[in-house]
Amino acid sequence: MAVPIESEERGQFGSSLGFIMAAAGSAVGLGNIWRFPYLVGENGGGAFVFVYIICVLLIALPLLFNEIALGRKSGKNPIGAIRDTGGNKFWQLTGVLCVLVCFFVFSYYSVIAGWTVGYIITEIINVPVDFEVFIETPLYVIPLTFLFILMTITIVLGGVSGGIEKASKFLMPVLFIIIIFIAGRSVTLEGAQAGIDYYLKPDFAKINPTVILQALGQAFFSMSVGWGLMITFGSYLPKKANIIQSSGWIAGMDTSVALLGGLMVFPALFALLPGKDPAAGPALVFDVLPKVFAEMPGGHIIGALFFTLLMVAALTSTISMLEVPVAYLIDDRKWGRKRATWTVGIGAMILSVPSALSAIEGNFFADLSFNFLGNPLTGFFGIMDFVFGTFAVIVICLMLALYTGWASKISDYADELASGAPSFKGPFRGAWIFFIKYVCPIVIILLILNMVGVFGAPQAA
Repeated sequence: MAVPIESEERGQFGSSLGFIMAAAGSAVGLGNIWRFPYLVGENGGGAFVFVYIICVLLIALPLLFNEIALGRKSGKNPIGAIRDTGGNKFWQLTGVLCVLVCFFVFSYYSVIAGWTVGYIITEIINVPVDFEVFIETPLYVIPLTFLFILMTITIVLGGVSGGIEKASKFLMPVLFIIIIFIAGRSVTLEGAQAGIDYYLKPDFAKINPTVILQALGQAFFSMSVGWGLMITFGSYLPKKANIIQSSGWIAGMDTSVALLGGLMVFPALFALLPGKDPAAGPALVFDVLPKVFAEMPGGHIIGALFFTLLMVAALTSTISMLEVPVAYLIDDRKWGRKRATWTVGIGAMILSVPSALSAIEGNFFADLSFNFLGNPLTGFFGIMDFVFGTFAVIVICLMLALYTGWASKISDYADELASGAPSFKGPFRGAWIFFIKYVCPIVIILLILNMVGVFGAPQAA
């Protein structure tokens, strides 16, 4: 087995706190604050929240252990991690897919992040903006997207300890302060109780296969499993670090932000826009919430803070998305960090343009369509999001569970988890092995079969 590289270019986290903040920042993103509330609204409120928490604990957390253990054991990026732990060319394709997913998702995710930058400006100057008009104006959206990508590049150029760790230690506390402040303001509004009840009181009659599968898909999306992000961050982790404890903190912080995100949205929505359908879909945050803020005293300040929160959450995620292909170029191609970061970053800028243009009706990129395994997809952005941001992520989760659970010696990864965590033994160790070998693959296979229409009409996660 190759000796893990610990060069100045590759770097290492300086502390467990730095790793937790960076990995939690990777997990905490637009998925928690933009995607989670609208999925709650579309899938029965509190019932979805209940199922989501179960999915995080029983499926996403064991997979998180799995990826970090694989990364630290190998000391490499996703491709090198599988290769250096004995995986053949077939299994290494999973690592290749991780690198591609991070690059492609980084390109279109940055478009949404660019929207947040624009909304920060419009809220500060207190000028209302029509969401549909805004996203169909490339002279706004494309420069804002490029600006956001440049922010991400700047941090990754600083390296693991000097860039990613330092930025995460600052950005994550800022994120929590803002989200707690806005959630506190939201729940104290007159009439907020109706929104709190909708959000936190589950109606178990609303739990059905669609709700379960949506919650499971969101758990994958939110916890950043299946991207190779946690493999890469795990590879920068010292051997003495406690993976079990760190993963618990990551999952706890990620789930807390998602739950607080709902507490920001639904109490304010029910209090200030009574009768407004909470199932407003992806436009909930950008179209509905500015109207909510406009009804609050000093609402434009709250609005600016909220969209700053969204931008910070997006930035803590795109840092890790950029780092995965950069780590591959440093490890396997022996590139310097500067060359690797700028090459991937500029490539993402170029690829972000079709995603930005796909919001314009009648545009070539908006009209693109094809059928992917029974799922009709429309628009360059939508195609990218389903193929790379949803389907490929779930396939990677399955392949990594099969690789460590069956193609590799799973006891080696259990030993890796026990290194720095002496309490990981007996029933805990046995339960994790059982979940990775049997429970996670079976659940993921059922999810994939549902997505391709085996149990009826195709259903995206």
